[in-house]
Amino acid sequence: MVFGKIKEECGVFGIYAKESKEDLAGRICVGLSALQHRGEESCGIAINEDGIIQFHKDIGRVSDVFTEEIVRKLPQGKMALGHVRYSTTGASKVVNSQPMVVRHKKGNLAVIHNGNITNAQEIRENLEAQGAIFTTTSDTEIICHVIVRERLITGSIEQAVKNTMRIIKGAYSLLVMSSTKMIAVRDPQGFRPLCMGHLGKDIIFSSESCALDIMGATFDRDIEPGEVVTVSNNKIKSEKVVTDEKKSLCVFEYIYFGRPDSIIDGINVHIFRENAGRCLAKQAPVEADIVAGIPDSGIDAALGYSKQSKIPYDIVYIKSKYIGRTFIQNTQNKRKKQINLKLNPLKQTVKGKRIVLVDDSIVRGNTLAKLIKTLREEGAKEVHIRIASPPFIDVCYFGTDIDNKECLIANGRTVEEIRKKIGADSLEYLSLESLDEITKDCKVDGLCYGCFTGKYPVEVPKEIKKDKFEKIKI
Repeated sequence: MVFGKIKEECGVFGIYAKESKEDLAGRICVGLSALQHRGEESCGIAINEDGIIQFHKDIGRVSDVFTEEIVRKLPQGKMALGHVRYSTTGASKVVNSQPMVVRHKKGNLAVIHNGNITNAQEIRENLEAQGAIFTTTSDTEIICHVIVRERLITGSIEQAVKNTMRIIKGAYSLLVMSSTKMIAVRDPQGFRPLCMGHLGKDIIFSSESCALDIMGATFDRDIEPGEVVTVSNNKIKSEKVVTDEKKSLCVFEYIYFGRPDSIIDGINVHIFRENAGRCLAKQAPVEADIVAGIPDSGIDAALGYSKQSKIPYDIVYIKSKYIGRTFIQNTQNKRKKQINLKLNPLKQTVKGKRIVLVDDSIVRGNTLAKLIKTLREEGAKEVHIRIASPPFIDVCYFGTDIDNKECLIANGRTVEEIRKKIGADSLEYLSLESLDEITKDCKVDGLCYGCFTGKYPVEVPKEIKKDKFEKIKI
């Protein structure tokens, strides 16, 4: 994905160990490092030591926040949660980092969340009217309030979580840790991924399977939409709370968000992207000398395009390994300042060549135009853009940071108008029909195409903004 584009929200990771472990914090750090691509803004870890929950969180990447000194200071324990964040709601402040840890009448609680609650504003206003006090501007604190309120009138934390699922709406993959239990929850539509595995007799939950692989753990299965999995006393209990909703995993988990080495709901992300490139080559062939992908998100689709078209694959941009994902930067000015630092064209590869440049999507298009310009400056004869998804025309309500379709280059423009704006010799998007073909081959139960069609699988609010809790009326 080129810079100045959509942003993912976060990754969750948790371990329930059979016995207390001194290196539990270190293990969580390994898992979070594998999920770092899902959010580089902040991170945090909460550890349960004999019912007492201690935590550390801060702005920054895992390797920056959790130094050896910090990790050594964290306690041992049987349970721990970890989170990496990009803010889709709530400002970029330490107080909005996760886990959210609270102490209430019936015990301690830590919650981590991936997604976006579509009725969060309504719930918050109702809670505030009843005297609730909020210290953050994130959806996760609202979830904590609802769980605690339900816990006070129910006999168990898992029942409180199940009650909460009937109150909150939208996208939520949750890990909840009480004094004695760890609970994994996925919303009824399954908008965001969540899976479980094991390492020895320890149970592990993760946003993506790649974190299990890196830990040396065994992937067991995905948490099903509407499912609540409770681990207590080294035993696993599963219950399907909601069963009649249509499954609607966000299609961008495959197109962009997921790591290529992850398997999400039974589908290998790399294979999905490669198939998208193959379909794109069939749909939009062009005479060219080389095919290249914009690092890193366009590479898999570019390989598929190359294999199908028989046009050689080559590298036209070298990516710096020491600069974070530019789209994570939360202002356009910051993104622009990093573009030249992050990608540098290979002059000898580019000069005199007709290039097919493949990426996963276009959102604003400003930086793609700059990348095309640099290729021409280095002597590229032609630059043909191929996008391995349909045009992004509408907002996302479920955790992707696009809350205003006015910023979308495809909003109100034809493909030809977009081509002229970015300066490409030709531009083609993957069609919805081709996307349907790919997902049919993968046997996906259901995907959300809302950002491509404006049609959403559930009722959506009239307006939703990232800063919806920032302006307080006095």
